[in-house]
Amino acid sequence: MSEKKGFFKRLVEGLAKTRNNIVSGIDSVFSGFTKIDDDFYDEIEEILVMGDIGVKATDAILFNLKQKVKAEHIKDPAACKELLIRSIKEQMEVGETAYRFEEERSVVLLIGVNGVGKTTTAGKLAGKLKAQGKKVVLGAADTFRAAAGEQLQEWANRAGVEMIGGQEGADPASVVYDAVAAAKARNADVLLCDTAGRLHNKKNLMAELKKINRILDREYGDAYRETLVVLDATTGQNALNQAKQFSEVTDITGIVLTKMDGTAKGGIAVAIQSELFIPVKYIGVGESIDDLQKFDPDQFVDALFDRQQENES
Repeated sequence: MSEKKGFFKRLVEGLAKTRNNIVSGIDSVFSGFTKIDDDFYDEIEEILVMGDIGVKATDAILFNLKQKVKAEHIKDPAACKELLIRSIKEQMEVGETAYRFEEERSVVLLIGVNGVGKTTTAGKLAGKLKAQGKKVVLGAADTFRAAAGEQLQEWANRAGVEMIGGQEGADPASVVYDAVAAAKARNADVLLCDTAGRLHNKKNLMAELKKINRILDREYGDAYRETLVVLDATTGQNALNQAKQFSEVTDITGIVLTKMDGTAKGGIAVAIQSELFIPVKYIGVGESIDDLQKFDPDQFVDALFDRQQENES
């Protein structure tokens, strides 16, 4: 519980720039308008879109807000804040987010372009699973980026898990093959594979992921498959575009949003959830292993608006 409490505090701090970007503007609309009219809604719309919440999510949030205002006969703009918060939370609901891979023998593939924190995420996730008493094997299938393997080895050492790697430039699918063999031999609960992400050549990427998936189907068919795309929150709309492109080449089961601390573009979490209907499963707000946590939309919106959570008392 204290870890979760501590994380909420870090999330509130980490979202400070996003808060300045979105919430302070919204607050000035609530205090600056005397009546709820089209101009009032236009102002809110502009702030949300500029805050990286995205056009689609913003439209849905405003539609929801207008309905609530009408149903509850609200006349005072200041009384709209709670309704807006509720509308944003509802927009982020994608049903119960499943973490089935924690419960059964599984393979987790991490995909994403270079520089988004993919290798770090793999290491942190390995550490978290190990702390839950799981037997974890890390597969270093990003053989294109120099030092990716060394970086992952460092995390493997820190987490106390085994890593299977290959030479730089080796076929990633062959590394996955070796990692599967090791996971089976060690009777691992989770095989975590860090893969290379090169979106500029989608054809190659598609072929590579297909090959990896073929090997997993053939060699480890009974293992549950989780494919997480890692995105850098600081890139805002660009992160959303990357998620879209990755979802065109493979079945994505979840999103990891890194570098949420210190970005003004944290609103992208709302956009991704509502545009793609793929759940954000993890969120990162710092360098330490505890700074990667399961994503809770209610907690996120409460932290964004700097509201103390009810469960904190």
